[in-house]
Amino acid sequence: MHERHPRQQLRRFRNEILLPNVFRVFGWRHKTRDGYVRFLCPRCQEFNTAVNPKTNLGRCFGCERNYNPIDFVIEVQACDFREAIAYLSPLLPPPPRVSEA
Repeated sequence: MHERHPRQQLRRFRNEILLPNVFRVFGWRHKTRDGYVRFLCPRCQEFNTAVNPKTNLGRCFGCERNYNPIDFVIEVQACDFREAIAYLSPLLPPPPRVSEA
């Protein structure tokens, strides 16, 4: 039986695990230039890329591929969705505490 992840948890994986942190953990080539993080595209191997800090999405303008943290790990590690979640789980910050009123 497949393990399902709640949408809210998947949203956290996409938005709270910053792509530059994923690049660092995997030792992936990246650099900051002109205020943008640029990374080596795992598909076409070009640096014609950028990470949008507002959306936490990476874009390769060469092969026109978009990456969120999950998609990036799937591409780099040649793994499936569940394996990508397992790789990323240690990077997920703890959920915010809800204060009791």
